[in-house]
Amino acid sequence: MDSVKIIAVENLPLIIEGDDLAELICNAAEKQGIPIQEKDVVVITHVAVSKAEGNVVNLDEVSPSERATKIARETDKDPALVETILRETKEIVRMGRNSLITETKNGIICANAGVDRSNIEGERNIVLLPKDPNASAQKIRQKIRKLTGCDVAVIVSDTHGRPFRNGEINVAIGVAGIKPIRDRRGEKDLFGYVLRIKQTAIADELSSAAELVIGQADEGIPVAIIRGYKYQTRENTSATELTRPKEKDLFR
Repeated sequence: MDSVKIIAVENLPLIIEGDDLAELICNAAEKQGIPIQEKDVVVITHVAVSKAEGNVVNLDEVSPSERATKIARETDKDPALVETILRETKEIVRMGRNSLITETKNGIICANAGVDRSNIEGERNIVLLPKDPNASAQKIRQKIRKLTGCDVAVIVSDTHGRPFRNGEINVAIGVAGIKPIRDRRGEKDLFGYVLRIKQTAIADELSSAAELVIGQADEGIPVAIIRGYKYQTRENTSATELTRPKEKDLFR
């Protein structure tokens, strides 16, 4: 019988700029007795990736523009935070009290351009999204393969809200080595009906599954290994495939 395991990678140090995430993950998994295996899926929070890449900003060093100050008043946010969000933003999608939904320059639609205040040292420090999450995932994947000889998939994840649903889930913002969507159109269901619109966001589902063991608060676990899931491998891939084109987005 097929089974899937979700394993928290424990005892990783606090990530700092310049850290080699692939090496840290491989070493921690080895010491934990769960060494990386062929076809594992390694899910890493974007905060860990961004900290290793140095994408951290101190808000005390940010000078808000007139536009940022105006939006800050309308959204009840810190003007320096809004300025940082705007610098990462291609388009403001929605705006309201304490809400600022944007499309980032990488095409990711999320709250506050993905700027995160959680799991970062320093009261005025914030973490930005990786500059290129897909490239980050690919770099980590290649290093893991070099260190272990194993071909794995890597997903960089972030916590997102959803229209019409309370609560947040983890989604994929960067992928490497895995086809992010399983296209089941043309397959038949139990009664022979041909599926016409069935496309499963596999990378998002794996990200949310990983969040069950990844620590959002004091657990300090930024990485999970998903073992046993039979995913479709693909070399040239991108998490942007998961974003609905603007012309088909009914909520914009």
